[in-house]
Amino acid sequence: MRTNAFNFEKNPARRLGGWAMALSICSSLVSCGGSGKPSNADSTGLQKDTMAAVSSIKPDSAAPSWAPDIKDEMLAVIEKLASYKDTPIPKLTAQQARKNHTPTDAVMDLVKENSIPMPAPMVDTSGQEIAVKGGKVHLRIYTPKMGAAPFPVIVYYHGGGFVIADLDVYDASARGLSEQTGAIVVSVAYRLAPEHKFPAAHDDAFAAYQWTVQNAASIKGDPKKIAVAGESAGGNLAANVSIMARDKGVQLPVHQLLVYPVAGSDMNTESYKKNAAAKPLDKPMMGWFVKNYLSNMAQAEDPRINLVGANLKGLPATTIITAEIDPLMSDGKLLAEKLKAADVKVDSKNYDGVTHEFFGMAIVVPQAKDAQAYASSALKTAFKK
Repeated sequence: MRTNAFNFEKNPARRLGGWAMALSICSSLVSCGGSGKPSNADSTGLQKDTMAAVSSIKPDSAAPSWAPDIKDEMLAVIEKLASYKDTPIPKLTAQQARKNHTPTDAVMDLVKENSIPMPAPMVDTSGQEIAVKGGKVHLRIYTPKMGAAPFPVIVYYHGGGFVIADLDVYDASARGLSEQTGAIVVSVAYRLAPEHKFPAAHDDAFAAYQWTVQNAASIKGDPKKIAVAGESAGGNLAANVSIMARDKGVQLPVHQLLVYPVAGSDMNTESYKKNAAAKPLDKPMMGWFVKNYLSNMAQAEDPRINLVGANLKGLPATTIITAEIDPLMSDGKLLAEKLKAADVKVDSKNYDGVTHEFFGMAIVVPQAKDAQAYASSALKTAFKK
């Protein structure tokens, strides 16, 4: 889980290893199948074994002072991440930070240690390089094995503060959305900072969306049923894609899913204060991301970063997911309020007892299972209109 490797699509196990691949496959086992139809958690011996294995995951210590109400499964992930003893990201360069272990590594190790059995993959993956201003961007395309084309499409943007992480780290989220909605997911490896400063990631995100609109039919997609989704920095990018599409007269997404999005420039909100020392994302880390992505601090007030100050009128219906133990919780809640004030239809849900990055952890964190099902239900409804 270190840097992008574009040959993943040809040989998934080569990049992630068997257990990482299994993790991404399992993201939907505990919720829905690839057709988007709910599965019976007790319908097979494999699923019963999986539920039993997941229920065995327990933390080794009491809840930390920064999260007295953290759920046991979430704490087990945080403990595993701490066990790697990596240098805190704010003390590293971007290049060094990308070599740190990730929450996905922690989940994978828990999966392996608890012998969680694996189902067969329900999506195929392929790769596509597209030209963007000043370079190229890689897309990983997840296509359902079941169902008939044309499929609806979700353009997905990963998290990592515009600086770290990649398609592999967020594979379980993209794969889970594809399996549970029955949609193609186009996951975008936008270029990272500080090598590519603001607004490079934003421009790459929109270029990938435009490519998808123009080429949906060639990847078995329905060009009239395209949504956007993203986590953290990716949530910011997804919302910006909708804004740019509106302003440039390009086809609007039919829906936007924003999971704990970066939406404001105020690092003194209620959740920043309450969760300043949270893991895996804390306040110092957010400051580090900002310094790496922006050329100067004045850019933090740009409406592309400070979404709560942007013109939000005319945007597509929106689903916002937030986590209680997350500096960005207030960002997401305020963005929901601002969107509603701009007459945008918004559904939102906050998940107690879990941290930033929980969404892709459905194989071990029950709240992630629920969040993926909630998000997928909203997307499927949008695709039916």
